[in-house]
Amino acid sequence: MSDKANIGVTGLAVMGRNLARNLARNGQRVAVHNRHRERTDELITRFGDEGKFLATGSLRELVDTLERPRRLVIMVKAGTPTDAVIDELVPMLDSGDVLVDAGNANFTDTRRREAALIDRGVHFVGAGVSGGEEGALHGPSIMPGGSTDAYRELEPILRSIAANVDGTPCVTHVGADGAGHFVKMVHNGIEYADMQLIAETYDLLRKVLGREPAEIAETFRRFNTGRLNSYLIEITAEVLGHVDSRTSRPFVDVVLDQAEQKGTGRWTVQNALELASPVTGIAEAVFARSISGQPRLRADAAGLPGPSTEPVVDAPERFVADVERALYASKIIAYAQGFDQIQAGSETYEWNIDLGAIATIWRGGCIIRAEFLDRIRAAYDQTSGPAGLLADDDFREALGEAQDSWRRVVATATAAGVPVPGISTALAYYDTVRAQRLPAALIQGQRDYFGAHTYRRTDLAGVFHTEWSADRSEHED
Repeated sequence: MSDKANIGVTGLAVMGRNLARNLARNGQRVAVHNRHRERTDELITRFGDEGKFLATGSLRELVDTLERPRRLVIMVKAGTPTDAVIDELVPMLDSGDVLVDAGNANFTDTRRREAALIDRGVHFVGAGVSGGEEGALHGPSIMPGGSTDAYRELEPILRSIAANVDGTPCVTHVGADGAGHFVKMVHNGIEYADMQLIAETYDLLRKVLGREPAEIAETFRRFNTGRLNSYLIEITAEVLGHVDSRTSRPFVDVVLDQAEQKGTGRWTVQNALELASPVTGIAEAVFARSISGQPRLRADAAGLPGPSTEPVVDAPERFVADVERALYASKIIAYAQGFDQIQAGSETYEWNIDLGAIATIWRGGCIIRAEFLDRIRAAYDQTSGPAGLLADDDFREALGEAQDSWRRVVATATAAGVPVPGISTALAYYDTVRAQRLPAALIQGQRDYFGAHTYRRTDLAGVFHTEWSADRSEHED
């Protein structure tokens, strides 16, 4: 057996350390490096008995410790720090070596980096890794992009460390250059939307029904036994049921209500605008976090008037059932929008992404893992076309069954003054795409009036303009 490592990891913060441990636990010989040597030494001291680690003190030593073709994973902060590590490593690498960025990089950076390394013969792989620190250790969902040759070099290793559902590892070659990080970006956008919908559900049950967090935790535990079964619903019940040790108050009541964000949700929305792919649920979730983080705005607006009367819910359990249906229907819309964005990106960047395969690898390891994704995978095995998930018979049926409940929930929330931007925008999107005719016709008339931007007619081919400031005659442009 070679005394060299078959894969290396540089960057041993929590994610990098746990990924290295996962690799070692699954039979890989792992060379490890961190720019602060004490982290490398700590890994070896605490976890060296978990597998075969080779500690290195410099990037040069790390590269020299790897068998060829070299496989090297970068786990450092996205952006400039990643570029700095790449710039230092590349002169040491040879044609055929594989360099993997497993951080949360912007896919546009990944495309740039991959293009820059092609001429050197170095394979650059942007790999989305989801599951947090526990996933990195016990089995994440992995979304590698890059060339097929690079994936061939990495596939056995990645399959050995990925989460596994029903015998299927949660890893697949997503597509060329930045496809892996693009899909991870949209995953995180969907995660934002899903979390916002769950938070709104909690808020409704608390403010409309007056229930306490511990009782609502039991409701979420019940939700988790049905079609909403998912990691996020599971941990929601745990958070709501937790009691603060210092105050003996519900934990959720002592946490500052200002949600932070690291940027992937914002990137998702920015890219969706460029692709003209509506992701209204993700956008509302991003904006909801932004509003929560503006205490001066909220303090100044706190005295604004609200509803003069509050709705009375005569049948609380019926309302809970309504909320469950509204949450499920809104979740369908959020995921449909996310998958539509992946499809749009795949076509624009020529990635040929298999949407069913993405649903498959998201069933385990990642933050949005859910029973629901089995249904999505089946839908993409059976359905194609611009309507996406909404064309699937099972989802159409679920949306149909949710109609009255969904609308009652939005109406009740509005009457009570409880903000539900995620649930209400999901319903608005649904009503928009199913409408036989939209008010966009009026917008086209307005645009032609003030800017001579022209319009098309329903009864004639061609492009037309009306002389609004003259005799209002119409002519074809």
